[in-house]
Amino acid sequence: MKNIRISIAAITMMLISFGIIMVYSSSGVYALKYFQDASYFLNRHLFFLFVGSVLSLFILAVDYHRLRNFAKPLMICTIVMLVLVLVPGIGRASFGARRWFKFGPVNFQPSEFAKITLTIYLSDFLARKKGRIISFWNGFLPAILVVGLVCLLVVKQPDLGNSLLLGSIAMILLFVSGARIRHISTLILMALPVLYFLVVRVPYRMRRITAFIDPWQDSQGAGFQLSQSQIALGSGGIFGVGLGRSVQKMFYLPAAHTDFILSIIGEELGLVGTLVVVLLFIALILQGARIIKRTRDPFGYYLACGIIAMIGLQALVNIGVSIGALPTKGLPLPFISYGGSALVFNMMAIALLLNISRMEDT
Repeated sequence: MKNIRISIAAITMMLISFGIIMVYSSSGVYALKYFQDASYFLNRHLFFLFVGSVLSLFILAVDYHRLRNFAKPLMICTIVMLVLVLVPGIGRASFGARRWFKFGPVNFQPSEFAKITLTIYLSDFLARKKGRIISFWNGFLPAILVVGLVCLLVVKQPDLGNSLLLGSIAMILLFVSGARIRHISTLILMALPVLYFLVVRVPYRMRRITAFIDPWQDSQGAGFQLSQSQIALGSGGIFGVGLGRSVQKMFYLPAAHTDFILSIIGEELGLVGTLVVVLLFIALILQGARIIKRTRDPFGYYLACGIIAMIGLQALVNIGVSIGALPTKGLPLPFISYGGSALVFNMMAIALLLNISRMEDT
């Protein structure tokens, strides 16, 4: 699988390189006004890239099977962090959400850590249970209780987007492990009223849904972000207005360097640049699927499935939100959007995937 590993590493490096360029392009004006340094976000992005590279090299050098010994402690550590981040004075609040720990100039988002640790925990759990996952009481329910607790703590931040992502990753892993379809479908049906309550009874989420249906009806209010995103994508045409020449990043499009960086790519590099990004993600997922198909170790198989599901779903949701196909969710575009925790843990996830492939060749 050496050629697959080389292609995945090359694709990831291309996405990261794309991200470095676009983070600087999309954030320079904003950073200059508020931080008096056009390179403020770029420098921080490069710092997290360095941290992610060091941690990824460490993961590549260690046999991934050793993670099974730390699956439960990592899960306990994650739950403790998700509880502590909700405590005033410990967790950092911003725009009504309490999702970060602040260590000097660095912010750490435990929900990003949870994506990796939950995947590791479930992979170990499913590998140990083997065929017993078809049993509701001995297999399915214990896994769902842990997933439910993690999702509940993330929703309390509040962060419904990452909670849904975590739940989706868990459902995919349970499905591929052979869990009964009726157990999964019953759980989804039971979750729908809760999801309805979390959306309809929370005003700002309901406004996002109405804005998604028709952003132009309230283009200066709830639909402002989506309408500005569509203006950016439409302005780029086929080949774009040119790198660094975006108009929407001039304080028109909020979160231009984070959640809506794809819209700036579309404006500056056009349909061609946007398609390049989309095709790179498709290639990454397909190559990851080739590793999954060739992995014989159950733990490695589930871990690889979870990693591909995590990165693929994040990319799908971010792209869907940017083009107006999905309601607004605060999920960054993997490897490209500015966001330290997400970049570091996504890089670590790819390193784990490469490690699984390498171990299968030995």
